[in-house]
Amino acid sequence: MENNITFRLLLLFFCIGFSVTVDQVFGRMKRRLSLNFGDIDNLKGFVIRFILTNSYYKLSIQNWFTLHRIQLIYNHSVQATFNATRIHAPASYSYHCEHVSNLQRYDALLTPSSVDDAAKLWEVTFIDFQIQGFNIEDGQFAYAKDCASLFPPAILMGLVMSLILLLVLAYALHMLIHLKSLDRHYECKASPVYFPQMKDIDTVDEKEPLRNNGIEAYELRCQQYSKIYI
Repeated sequence: MENNITFRLLLLFFCIGFSVTVDQVFGRMKRRLSLNFGDIDNLKGFVIRFILTNSYYKLSIQNWFTLHRIQLIYNHSVQATFNATRIHAPASYSYHCEHVSNLQRYDALLTPSSVDDAAKLWEVTFIDFQIQGFNIEDGQFAYAKDCASLFPPAILMGLVMSLILLLVLAYALHMLIHLKSLDRHYECKASPVYFPQMKDIDTVDEKEPLRNNGIEAYELRCQQYSKIYI
């Protein structure tokens, strides 16, 4: 039998209609936020537990908190455990997402902790989810880091296609300019001005001495036939 749970809530230390307990684990580096429903209808004894850690990252030169697991507890017994993925933010920020769910249509940020875990029998969806486990001031959420990507897949595909078209147009323009330059080059070569005028051939017979065995001979050029005089 599958279980469907849909929540619309903002998680902090104090929530109207709910009670939240915070357990410090390993000092300030790990916390457990337990959302207790108390005597609300048939949710009596039902608890949602969020396990968060606070770690320092050298690359960003600041602390980040990460939501690692979500546990569903009923009558002090863990019914299901989900591993959270990509739910993190700088420690001085809060985290916000329109949907945090184990359903594929919501990107499945929650996954069963193991193959045999009973979590696969549950469908859990948090709507308008916001959480902050560290550096709380005046009981208010800090600036929220949203889970929505700056460039969704559709926009990324559009940018890639635009870049490809731009490259094709640039190549076509380059080839067009190159062909025009070739046309001008060959037009210049075909022009009569390009070829120097050849020296007019003198109609007067020119004699060119020929030597054969020490005897001078002359060849008459510019004739239809030639004669050799020895």
